Order: sequence, then structure tokens, then C-alpha cells
Amino acid sequence: MAHLVLENLSKRFGATVAVEGLSLEVGRGEFVSLLGPSGCGKTTTLRLVAGLLAPDEGEIWLEGRRITPVPASARGMGMVFQSWALFPNMTAAQNIAFPLRVRRQPPRRIASRVAEVVVLVGLEGLEDRYPHELSGGQQQRVGLGRALAAEPRVLLLDEPLSALDAPVRRGLVVELRRLQQQLATTTLYVTHDQEEALSMSDRVALMAQGRIVEVGTPERLYREPASPFGAIFIGATNALVAEVRDPDRALVAVAGLTLHAADLKGARAGQRVRVSVRPEQIRLLGTPPAEGNAALRGRVLVRTFMGAITRLEVECGDLRLRVDVPSGAPEGSPGMQQEVWVLLPDRCRVLEVLPEEGGRRGG
Repeated sequence: MAHLVLENLSKRFGATVAVEGLSLEVGRGEFVSLLGPSGCGKTTTLRLVAGLLAPDEGEIWLEGRRITPVPASARGMGMVFQSWALFPNMTAAQNIAFPLRVRRQPPRRIASRVAEVVVLVGLEGLEDRYPHELSGGQQQRVGLGRALAAEPRVLLLDEPLSALDAPVRRGLVVELRRLQQQLATTTLYVTHDQEEALSMSDRVALMAQGRIVEVGTPERLYREPASPFGAIFIGATNALVAEVRDPDRALVAVAGLTLHAADLKGARAGQRVRVSVRPEQIRLLGTPPAEGNAALRGRVLVRTFMGAITRLEVECGDLRLRVDVPSGAPEGSPGMQQEVWVLLPDRCRVLEVLPEEGGRRGG
């Protein structure tokens, strides 16, 4: 049985539909991220689960019990906000202790639990500092500790790392995942950052326009996107128009090159489909390939250094392809306006079958 169940949830604010027909099951101890662009309904969904908002339709179940009408204070959930929302007149230890005091826990139990949580979230030696005396990362640890102090049945996190500098954020991503795995706390995490979602989650629910577009493991969503939106939003991709050549063997043609497709989605011979090819799947050659290796002739138009990779935009006739080259490759990466030969991968993924008329070429 799923630990947390969202069943056909909808929420409107006047004429604006924030969440529509959303359903999701989260297993006990599972870390699930709600990933999507701003305005897609992910924070509204989290607030519905927390009890801070009431759904217009649908139900929420926790451990087999319907909690839709249960007030937030009685749901047994811990929440970490984007703004951290620490009490400025309380020390780190007092902030962590707050939910225990509200529940009228015995003083010795409060002191013991606060000491445990301080170690758990890495705040040893900082217990007596006030929020203004702490760094952003330390303040976020206090917020996380406060949410964990009462041992919540579900941990809800609303973009908790978005206000932090990149190095601090990367460190806390690792720490947060380690902590969640150690405690086995059922966790629902809201973010617009695909790197956060992919690196921390057991599963990711990708959202757009108030709905869940697809749900899967990070690896599945990246390698086998089920929708054009998924392929484009998670990572970078080349969304190319192809023509089905042989449905029986799942062969499609892109700019004259034949590729294998895992699933044609029912497309017939001669029909056009949109396929996904990731930039890192494409190889570049500085000289024409050996006979028998089909390649596209192109020219480098844009070259962007991104640390571990250099991203190129290569023009091949009427196609414009994004190609990722390892920055440390012995042969280096091509320069601007350099002529190259492009080798597409043997396999691609079909995103959608295009209408008989319409659709666009290119990537």
C-alpha cells in the first residue's frame, strides 16, 4: 500500500486553474520530487498535501486514512519553506525545539531530541546562535532540523535550496539525500531545478499546467522521455523530425540517415514523427568518415564552454544540432566556423507522431 496518495486533486483560484486532476502515489520512505517550471502547480500541490490549502476536488490519503478534512496541525507533516521562516528571536536550538514545545513534550525529551537533531543536520557548536549569526546554508539546516524534530510522517520541502549559492546548494543536495536515506522519511520535494530532482529523487513527477505529465525514475525520465515536454525540460535534446521508413524493423530516417526507434507509437510507413537525440549521443569527426559510415556535413556556429563539456551548435543543411563534447577530450573541440562531420547515434526515441500536415523541421 502506498504511504501517501493524492487522488484526482484540483485547485482553482478564481478563473485560474492551479492544479487539475492530479494523482500520485508515494511509497513509504520514498523521495519523490515535483519538478516543473514556475506556475506549473507544484507548490500548490505541496500546500494541498500540507493542509495549508483545501482542494476543490479530490482526496488525500495518508497511511490508508483520508486526511483531506484534517487540519494542517494534525497531519503529522514537517515542512521546509523556500524562505526558511526561522524565528529571528530564537536561537538555532530554540527554533528546532519549537514544534516539540507546541506539542507540549516534556523538557527532558525536548532537550534530548534537539541534541539528536543538531548532530543529524550538522549544526554542532552553532546551537546558541541566532539566525542573523548563521550563513544561508546553516539557516537552511536549522529549518530542516525544525521540520524533522517531531519525526514527521511525511517531509515536505518547497524549493528549500533555491536561495543558496551554487557551491552551498550542491553540498546540501548531497547532505539532504544522505539524511533522507538514513531516516527513511517519506519525502515530497518541490523544485524547478532538474539537477536537484535528478540527483536526489527515487522518482520524479514532471509537472506542466497543473498536471503531472509523466512519472518515473531519474534515469528513465532522462533516457526514455515519454513526451516532448519531458525530453526538452529534462536535460537538453535535439527534437528532430523523422520519417518512418520500415515500421516492422522500427526504422526512421533523419536527414537521409537511418536510425532505429525503440517505439514508433503506432506510426505507419511514411508518417512523420518527432524524435529525441541527446547532445552527448552525437559524435563529431574532423575528417570525412570511413566508407560505410553515414554522416552529415556541418559547420560549427556557436561554441559555449560549460566546464566539463563544451556545447556546440552545428548547422547541417536545414538542421541545427546541439552537440556536447567533453572539454578534456584529447582531440579538443572544434572551433567556430570549423567544418565537421556529424555522426548520429544508431538509436533514437520517438516523442510523438506528427499530424499529416504541419510540424517543423530542425532541432
